[in-house]
Amino acid sequence: MTTAPISGLARLLVQHGRLVEADAEAVQHSATSNKLSFIEQLIQSRKMSAKDVAEFSSQAFGYPLLDLDKIDTGYIPVGVMDHKVMQGQRIVPLFKRGTKLFIGLSDITNLQAMEEVRFQSGMQVEPIVVEDSKLAALLDKLVEASGANLKNLEVDEADLEITGGDDGGDKGDTVNTDVDDAPVVKYLQKILLDAINGGASDIHFEPYEKYYRIRYRQDGVLREVAQPPLAIKEKIASRIKVISKLDISEKRIPQDGRMKLVLSKTRAIDFRVSTLPTLHGEKICMRILDPTSAQLGIDALGYEPEQKAAMLNAVNRPYGMVLVTGPTGSGKTVSLYTCLNILNQPGTNISTAEDPAEINLPGVNQVNVNDKAGLTFPVALKAFLRQDPDIIMVGEIRDLETADIAIKAAQTGHMVFSTLHTNDAPGTLTRLLNMGVAPFNVASSVILITAQRLARKLCTSCKTPVDIPHQALLDAGFKESDLDGSWTPYKAVGCDLCKNTGYKGRVGIYQVMPITDEMNRIIMTNGNAIDIADQARREGINDLRQSGLVKVKHGMTSLDEVMAVTNE
Repeated sequence: MTTAPISGLARLLVQHGRLVEADAEAVQHSATSNKLSFIEQLIQSRKMSAKDVAEFSSQAFGYPLLDLDKIDTGYIPVGVMDHKVMQGQRIVPLFKRGTKLFIGLSDITNLQAMEEVRFQSGMQVEPIVVEDSKLAALLDKLVEASGANLKNLEVDEADLEITGGDDGGDKGDTVNTDVDDAPVVKYLQKILLDAINGGASDIHFEPYEKYYRIRYRQDGVLREVAQPPLAIKEKIASRIKVISKLDISEKRIPQDGRMKLVLSKTRAIDFRVSTLPTLHGEKICMRILDPTSAQLGIDALGYEPEQKAAMLNAVNRPYGMVLVTGPTGSGKTVSLYTCLNILNQPGTNISTAEDPAEINLPGVNQVNVNDKAGLTFPVALKAFLRQDPDIIMVGEIRDLETADIAIKAAQTGHMVFSTLHTNDAPGTLTRLLNMGVAPFNVASSVILITAQRLARKLCTSCKTPVDIPHQALLDAGFKESDLDGSWTPYKAVGCDLCKNTGYKGRVGIYQVMPITDEMNRIIMTNGNAIDIADQARREGINDLRQSGLVKVKHGMTSLDEVMAVTNE
């Protein structure tokens, strides 16, 4: 793979000996793949800190350096710059002086951003260097402060009437972020955008007898973000149902739908919408489906080197079955789609059957199963086998019929991916046997099983070393040889950057178990999950707890978090 020549700040850092060229190229390539700025990726890769980058830029380019912690956000000029430009270009207006607008940015080589601000404000632009992490935190605060607060809107009840008029034509499933005809529309857009910007995976709209609340699930934890007036619950529910193409008159039974939020010409976010009648109105849950999550690459998921090698070895086999297991919300879909993205080439025919398809992947033939219409997993699988497939993905193996067809596909020269709900990798094999699948069929088809969980990552800005007693570390699962003093455990603290949770983002914890000849012998002789787990341990395969402890040693997460997510 050819790497683009480094330029801008990357080139300057190399010239001044702050980065070696190979590291600069790697960071630049990762930034492009992850759709981040060079500076964001540089800081995340820990090649340089935000403070070091800012100080270097200030000295190298001769621009002043400002600590954003020292400024009063109340004096930041309002209305001179669109918030989309501020977030998209990572730039913030600091103050005005005559015809000059002083702006804060972390990448002083971003001439396009300065030109865009100059054009939009009509003022002469004077750049000031700021730290990227503090800039990101300030931008979040400014966007949050600018949003419409429904509690303070003084409008007549008639103004809150919702119609589907802005969804006309053949674009009824698309929400345009520029539409703000009514306070409810504007408020809902703010809720959706805040959820996306905050990295939420789900949004919950929950009506109760005396109040109405909105919660985000961020990093696996639900957090209340708003309590709009109780009287508005029907308006919000109706608006969501209209744009999701659901029946707004039907409030007695659950409904499922989809909607799309267009952020730009190149990025759109899908939402899976579910309504549920409760005692005090309709509870609505919206799952945020970001297509870019499948394009993060396998390196971003958190596999250890030997686990990644085993996974790639299995994925690139010509036929066989790879199973991913774990509870709901453990990242199974992203893992599967990451594998499909690796295999998605012009010469490969890939078909998936899902309930429903969560991530849209161009080049992959995706089918939504529909039990009411008779399009079940077995029916879809049988149809796939008449479509000359190379790779098949089954959203979930739920019954013997689905398992049998999937296994026969794996035995007849196809690569099959699927998921099951079991606690760990060894338990998956016995689950198939308990379904009624013959031991020979399991042994001759399954080539790898991976179990996974998602653990919250410690915030790099505020995590603090913690002294954990030696015996407590041993009780957690560390070996005596691990406690050699070469590493330090950290604990969560909390700061503005991580919203005082101490955690920011999540990382996968995996048990990647290739099926070896010895394991196949255990399966053929009716061995159980304990026998397979013992064999996996003899072959040096880490279970979920051991994989989590590796993340603790690397300072990525805390021991408390690993104990919580791997507590079987």
